[in-house]
Amino acid sequence: MTGLTDADRTPPPPPPCSGPAVWTGPELAGPGHWRTRLSETALAEIDSALRETRRRDLTLLRLTAADFPLPGLGADLARLSGVLGHGRGFAVVRGVPVERLGETAARTVFWGLGRHLGHPLPQNADGLVLGRVQDTGRGPGDPAAGGHETPEAPAFHTDPTDLLALLTLRTPDAGGRVSLVSAAAVHNAVLDLRPDLAGRLYRTYHFDRREEHAPGEPPCAAAPLVTRHDGPSGGLSMRYDRSCLESAQRFPHVPRLEPADRQLFDLIDSLAGSPEYRLDLDLRAGDLLVLNTHRVMHARTVFEDRRSPEHESHLLRLWLAFPQGSGSRDTHHWVTLRDVIRPRGTAAPRATNARRYPA
Repeated sequence: MTGLTDADRTPPPPPPCSGPAVWTGPELAGPGHWRTRLSETALAEIDSALRETRRRDLTLLRLTAADFPLPGLGADLARLSGVLGHGRGFAVVRGVPVERLGETAARTVFWGLGRHLGHPLPQNADGLVLGRVQDTGRGPGDPAAGGHETPEAPAFHTDPTDLLALLTLRTPDAGGRVSLVSAAAVHNAVLDLRPDLAGRLYRTYHFDRREEHAPGEPPCAAAPLVTRHDGPSGGLSMRYDRSCLESAQRFPHVPRLEPADRQLFDLIDSLAGSPEYRLDLDLRAGDLLVLNTHRVMHARTVFEDRRSPEHESHLLRLWLAFPQGSGSRDTHHWVTLRDVIRPRGTAAPRATNARRYPA
């Protein structure tokens, strides 16, 4: 009796995705409805909510959406949640007055806005919930650089969360451009260009948890790159981080990546980085970018700063879970990646953003 062939182990791919989640960068380039600006009324609501939090002396971890009331803007954010969960999967909100607010108040406003979109999640096993995206130019292993091995900008990937929110406090001298790409568009291109590889999108792979797991738990999470539900126009959930996929190979129990797997990763990287698919964003101070990490992959070019640390480029980051009952959940990926790669409950949540992480 012969063993299973590679074709036997690889499920056939479903039809291409359709709907608003399928887009290309050139289609969305230039002024568009994905970019909105806060009105004077919305800014007045933010100022009022900020005064209320100060009056009550609330800490960030205790601050809920109800504690940061936004009567009109809150309704706009609820509509934005629909776009994130069932539409193109991202939006840019301009005009958060970060320079007038200062960093401390900007953190509170960012947190308050985020609480209207979802539930903040820890970003590491230490319980950090409000992160800082900031390249320091320090050497590998410098604790002040957040413990990352290099300051290199990350390639296209998805974060192990539902929503990623970034608020720009200061822009760099050069670089730091954020790029987005539709995961569904990349998925469809793989189907079209390499149907022989497309089935591998739905195979199970192992993701390195990078020591962000509780004692006794496995060091890797197993999950497919793509899951689908609700038909061609329904939700596609993609989880892709090549660095985690390849570093998981250090564990003897993890199945070896095959040449065809690396061909698939090369194709995903090439498609995501192509100007035919990606959308480049030059974020300004006060820009709030929110994206559904199941539908949108992101990357960033390296920061180039020649300023002192207190004046260098600086973004704040939140990981958010979709609100309960939002109807935006792909249960399989939420369990295997959001709860497994970055487990919660391993440490008490901390609101500090003293550590620094790449976007």
